[in-house]
Amino acid sequence: MTLLAAEHVVALLATAIVSALAVWAGRRRPGRWLRPAARGLAALIVAAALIEQAVAVARGTWSLAVYLPLHLSDVVTVVAALALWSLQPLLVELTYFWGLTASLQAVITPDLTSGYPDITYFTFFVTHSGVVAGALLLVGGLGIAPRPGAVRRAFVATLAVAGVAAVANVATGGNYMFLREKPDGSLLDLFGPWPLYIAVAAILALALFAALDAPFRTGRSAPDQNAVASASG
Repeated sequence: MTLLAAEHVVALLATAIVSALAVWAGRRRPGRWLRPAARGLAALIVAAALIEQAVAVARGTWSLAVYLPLHLSDVVTVVAALALWSLQPLLVELTYFWGLTASLQAVITPDLTSGYPDITYFTFFVTHSGVVAGALLLVGGLGIAPRPGAVRRAFVATLAVAGVAAVANVATGGNYMFLREKPDGSLLDLFGPWPLYIAVAAILALALFAALDAPFRTGRSAPDQNAVASASG
C-alpha cells in the first residue's frame, strides 16, 4: 500500500476520530458501559489478529519466519487485549508506551503489500489502530495513569521482547523487530547501519517513553492536599 494514498489517509482519519472519541467518552460519559466497551474492543482486536493468521494459512504464506507475534506491534496487540479486558496496571502501562510508539508508527507507515479492499487491510488497521485507541481509552479515558517506575518497567520489557525476537531470528531466519536488517524505506534508515541503528532505536524508545510519561510526573510529585491540610491542622 502506498504511503498516504487515499486508503491510508482514510485509515489515519478513522484512527484519530476513534481515539479522540474514546478519550472523550471515558471522561465525559463515565459509567458502567465503559468496562464492556473496553472488553468489546479487546475481543475485536483478538478477532482481527486471528483472522490475519488464518488468512496467511489459507493463502499458503504463513511461516515461522514471518508470522510469529514477535514484532513489538504484534506483542502489544496481545498485551492490549489483556489490558482492556482486565485493566491490570502493568498491562495498561505497556499498552500505553508500546501502543503510542510501535503501533502508532505502524499506522503512520504501514508495511502492507495489499491495500483496500483486501481483508489484510482491515485486519492490519483494526489491530494496530485498535491498540492506539485502546491505549488512549485506558489512560486518557479511564484515567489509569502510569505509575512511578513505569518507564523503567516498559523499557526492560522491551529489551526482554527484543531478546526473544533475537533468538527467534536465529532459529527461523526471520527479521523480528528488524534486528537483522532494516525494512525498506523505514525511519530506521536515519539511524545508521547495522547494528548502530538498533542502539539508536533503543535510545529513542527510552526517550519516547519518558516523553509519554512526562504529563503524569507532576501529579505524582504534587503533595496530597488532604495530607497537607491534616498536617497544618
